[in-house]
Amino acid sequence: MKRRLFKYITILLFASLTLPTAVIAQDSLAASTDSLQVAATTIVEKVTEEAPATLDSGNTAWMIVATVLVLMMTVPGLALFYGGLVRQKNVLSVIMQCLFITGVISILWIAFGYSWVFGTSFMESDNALGAIIGGWDKVFLCSLTLDTLTAGNIPEILFALFQCMFAVITPALIIGAFAERIKFSGYVVFIILWSIIVYNPMAHWVWGGGWLQEMGAIDFAGGTVVHINAGISALVMAVMLGRRKGYRTIGHPFTPHNIPFVFIGTALLWLGWFGFNAGSGLAADGLAANAFLVTHLATCVAAVVWMSLEWFLYKKPTIVGFCTGAVAGLVAITPAAGTVDVLGAFAIGGISALVCFFMVAYMKPKLKYDDSLDAFGVHGVGGIVGSILTGVFATQAITGTEGVQGALYGDWNQLWIQVVATGASVVYSAVLTFILFFIVNKTIGLRVSKEEEAVGLDISQHGEFAYSEDE
Repeated sequence: MKRRLFKYITILLFASLTLPTAVIAQDSLAASTDSLQVAATTIVEKVTEEAPATLDSGNTAWMIVATVLVLMMTVPGLALFYGGLVRQKNVLSVIMQCLFITGVISILWIAFGYSWVFGTSFMESDNALGAIIGGWDKVFLCSLTLDTLTAGNIPEILFALFQCMFAVITPALIIGAFAERIKFSGYVVFIILWSIIVYNPMAHWVWGGGWLQEMGAIDFAGGTVVHINAGISALVMAVMLGRRKGYRTIGHPFTPHNIPFVFIGTALLWLGWFGFNAGSGLAADGLAANAFLVTHLATCVAAVVWMSLEWFLYKKPTIVGFCTGAVAGLVAITPAAGTVDVLGAFAIGGISALVCFFMVAYMKPKLKYDDSLDAFGVHGVGGIVGSILTGVFATQAITGTEGVQGALYGDWNQLWIQVVATGASVVYSAVLTFILFFIVNKTIGLRVSKEEEAVGLDISQHGEFAYSEDE
């Protein structure tokens, strides 16, 4: 009995000593496992944070295509569109002006334009010039390598080239206002100065981290930077340069010399605009697809509305009218392409056609200014309409739950921001263009002589004929 009692006591004592130890060891093992898991997670997160971004080949491929499409908008798109609208004796002058812009502005953009718009040295150093331009840290793309990536994980050198095409087409749009009467030497100096002093600061304010971007202004692909900027400058140039000889007098028709050129140019602009708008998201994703969709839809609506107005008022629908309406729709949807849905596209396309048609068909004849190819009536007015309506139709269905939305969905503040941004663009472009015109006109001269205008700019400025005498 005693032996049995001793045996039980021994077992109990052994259990009381070993079981806590086993439990503690098990708890320690579990704690160690948890610590290892936490440590591993921390290491993975740290490695992920420190790992360099990887180039996205899909986005890069799409942006290369988009860049080509935007280049195509200027040459040959705009060159043929404007070239077909002028008289036969001036078609080569328009083509030459588009070619010159493509060459010289591309050089200036790579040299320092990109740095002025998207550089950061002035802003980071609190330099007062940072309110106007970005800095000198990216001149000649000196700080960029093949591995330098930007938004969308695309090479920054590709982004710089994509933006170069916007810098090219913007001054090219102004050509439509002074076509058939500007001296090429004066044009060269004016357009270079305009690109440096007007375009670059405006692009910095809206896209490069400037005050309009900080304020929250929406300009997805160039409503203020491109179309309002160019359109308002076009109006100033048209008024200050004066009307063409014989404009709106009996016996001096100013009819397009080649409407098939107008059609081909419109088709190329329409196609290129998909790179212009859908490419501005810098990624091959749903936002690009939506921008593609609303761009096409707004263009179709505007073209059909313009044609219908023409048919109803003048009894005949014209190809030039349809093409002009299409361009008005393309212009107006540009600032909104990244924030509106199908409803916004319908509304912006229809409203822009109505307003631009009114400006071209009624206000221009009444005010008697000679905007040769309606650069202001279509691009300036269309850009203003699109920029303001962006503040009405922007929707979180496209921008996301934390994104911007317009007055239609309850945010009237965004509409106010759009109005301020639009007004600032109008004033800046108008004032600076007036100053540049005055300087260049007084020093070099901007208008050709009456004799040169009569014979045509093709022969007087470039010594060439577009068509042989046999034709």
